[in-house]
Amino acid sequence: MTRSVAFVGAGPTTIYTLHALLQQEVPPFELTLFEKQASVGRGTPYRPGWNDPAMLSNIASVEIPPLEETLVDWLHRQSDDRLSELRIDREQIDDRAFYPRVLLGEYFHDQLQAILERATCAGVKVNVRTRCEVIDATSGSDGMTLVVRPERGGVFETLFDHVVLATGHQWPAQPEVRPGYFLSPWPASEIEKIRACRIGIRGSSLTAIDAAVALAVSHGAFVDDGQGGLIYAPGVGTDDFHMTMLSRKGLLPEADFYFPIPYEPLAICNDEAIEALIAGQMDDLLDRAFGLFKQELAAADGVYAERVGLDRLDMEEFCDGYFAERMATDPFVWADRNLAQAQADYEARRTVAWRYAILRMHEVIQSLIPHLDDADFQRFSRFFKPVFVDDYATVPHESIKRMLALHKAGKLDVLRVGENYRIDNHRAESGAVLHLDGEAVHFPVFIEATGQRALAAKDFPFASLRDQGIVRDVAAGQERGPARGIVVDDEFHPISPDLPADQLFCLSLPFIMGRHPFIQGITSSCEIGQVVGAELAAALARESAVAAEPASEAQGMALS
Repeated sequence: MTRSVAFVGAGPTTIYTLHALLQQEVPPFELTLFEKQASVGRGTPYRPGWNDPAMLSNIASVEIPPLEETLVDWLHRQSDDRLSELRIDREQIDDRAFYPRVLLGEYFHDQLQAILERATCAGVKVNVRTRCEVIDATSGSDGMTLVVRPERGGVFETLFDHVVLATGHQWPAQPEVRPGYFLSPWPASEIEKIRACRIGIRGSSLTAIDAAVALAVSHGAFVDDGQGGLIYAPGVGTDDFHMTMLSRKGLLPEADFYFPIPYEPLAICNDEAIEALIAGQMDDLLDRAFGLFKQELAAADGVYAERVGLDRLDMEEFCDGYFAERMATDPFVWADRNLAQAQADYEARRTVAWRYAILRMHEVIQSLIPHLDDADFQRFSRFFKPVFVDDYATVPHESIKRMLALHKAGKLDVLRVGENYRIDNHRAESGAVLHLDGEAVHFPVFIEATGQRALAAKDFPFASLRDQGIVRDVAAGQERGPARGIVVDDEFHPISPDLPADQLFCLSLPFIMGRHPFIQGITSSCEIGQVVGAELAAALARESAVAAEPASEAQGMALS
């Protein structure tokens, strides 16, 4: 009997999982993709309309794990007309370049088509159901029942042996939930309708930069200054246009820095060392891991270690000190200097050793998270995690140039708000009011742009799985313990005694961020996809072998 597999969502996580699955030797099966949008493959972060063409991804071409072909090979294969539509100069195609989000959407769309064609040739029956929203899911002994609401026609139920939930980011379709108050900067088509006025943006990372860029191009234009920089030219009638980014530390992200790819191996704070710590089940697991972190950092860059006094610092002291010099400097002055240094390092192919060491260690340290108690999880989240995020969440040089240009044009500031501030969005006025240090500042328009936050089981979109107890939160050790996401194992199965083996995989990023705090998009989609693809392949092969056993026995009896 042919087994059936359904993917709910058809963005990059599904694409990488399918790619990994089809790399295995698997018997023919029936594959169904459900996608709420009109087309598959692009995903929320990369589809047109949701993103402005000016919005850049923050992952270089060389860092994008290849599918049927690399991004650079795909770009070279495109016609001049299509490259022109994508705003790409053929001469500037490079594996270290950063490309618009919508371009990545086109790449993923084409790669999924190629993967599905290969699947069909391998005997897989492929069904692609676009404009179909899965609204519920229920586990049973005979399979997983999905409740599907198509754009046209009535709601229907359908049964599958294996289901992969890859619903991706969760943002409201209409971000303006109250007059002038936006829960997210997407879709960009809605943000671009905002009038020229005083605008508050909570956050200063790439999500906030996306919001600023969408607003900027709707009220003016970025112009090359002829010296490698940019000038922002405001449009007519936009004198009132001004943006303020609200940042706890008052910082902009740093410019992307040069480093070798693939990663060089770690010598001290590596997978084996962290696994040994976990196996030891010690109470001071986080502090011991930080000890390994310090040793690796000192070995990688002794000058940096001596300059910051690394050997004398505990985790909290190091993490506070990591940001101290930047916080003491105007964010745009620092951004200008940092950009110049990053450009020079790229030109010389020079790596800043301490940055590279921290970058490589974040994936190793992540494996600790499920083993930390609530107190250490809170310490990790408050102190250690921001260092890693700052190090890997650097942005394209072009993004920094745009922020500098907006600031020089008097259209952008960054305000440090610390921890003791309040945003009031329930006033009679539109937008929101910032309460800080005894003062109130009104923004007629206010945009939440801190990125995807971790979500709890109560937000899970399939109620029946909650009701069955299959999807539930990681239990906090105290009544008001930190949110740690839903319970999944290392293979991304929700953990429940009532769930048949390999029937359900949850790859919906907001719900697994507690266990995987450094989920970064494309590279994480690939890593998750490799794990789940291998699990699915093994399950299909195992079930095929079991199904073949009665026939083999009957044949043996007939021969005897």
